Amino acid sequence: MSYVQPTDLVDRLTAAGASKVTYSAGVTVLRAFMAGAILTLGAAFAVTVSTQTGEPLLGALLFPVGFILLYLMGYDLLTGVFTLMPIALIARKPGVTVRSMLRVWGLVFLGNFLGAFMVAVLMAIYFTYGFSTEPSPVGLAISEIGHGRTVGYADHGAAGMLTLFIRAVLCNWMVSTGVVGAFMTDNILGKIACMWMPVMLFFYMGFEHSIVNMFLFPSGLLLGAEFTIMDYLIWNEIPTVIGNLVGGLVFVGLPLYYAHRRKNPAAAAGTPTTATGTAAEATPAPALDPTGAPAAPSAEGPTEAPELVGAPR
Repeated sequence: MSYVQPTDLVDRLTAAGASKVTYSAGVTVLRAFMAGAILTLGAAFAVTVSTQTGEPLLGALLFPVGFILLYLMGYDLLTGVFTLMPIALIARKPGVTVRSMLRVWGLVFLGNFLGAFMVAVLMAIYFTYGFSTEPSPVGLAISEIGHGRTVGYADHGAAGMLTLFIRAVLCNWMVSTGVVGAFMTDNILGKIACMWMPVMLFFYMGFEHSIVNMFLFPSGLLLGAEFTIMDYLIWNEIPTVIGNLVGGLVFVGLPLYYAHRRKNPAAAAGTPTTATGTAAEATPAPALDPTGAPAAPSAEGPTEAPELVGAPR
């Protein structure tokens, strides 16, 4: 099983973050839409398993299926983009600016929400036979999650808001660790293992993930849960997005970058070493146009270095 040294890992992470600015708005939203849909189908599966078996740990063990599949297919979650793009900006990757980063964040948020909301509607139909009956036990469990994670926090006031924020920070500490894990090896089984472990931890611990919540809370509202859209936005989604940003950047992206970045930037274009210290084949640098900016993407999308194919973005 191949292992990528930390210095080379940081090169891969910053290159992946920089690659996002090369996509058109439509492609960015499409990639995020599919990510939100696949992740939340995995969440619906995990809640179903937990409810029907009475074993929350079993649901947590199975939840990472959606996360792993969406990343192996090269789709984008906001939580991962929160970690990858800022370090690409700090590394001064061509084309990555504060404006372009905020643009990508906004488009990925939109796409993730649309994908998650579509799944929420489909699953609400599934749980109620097209809204013709009361929700199934799984539907009732989802409704209770939505109620407990909005009104439940509000009942504790400022302490509840602090708890919500901390759960969101801890969530993306683990989720972004899973994103980074996919870059630690070129072996597909290794990628799966590295993504699986931290994501399982986040789900079992009940941390707050902004994209999963884009499914759980609209589902709860559709299934008759007793909270409002404003409850959802103020007492969950907005603080969760902010906490996810802090967790991924402060506890994953920045420590990795500053601990392992190359002291000599020119060395990034040289020949990296493997875990045993032997020379490895150098990876070609991304194509640049005459101005020094990343080459414009083709109709099929931008050309990517081999180590980025099938890796989280």
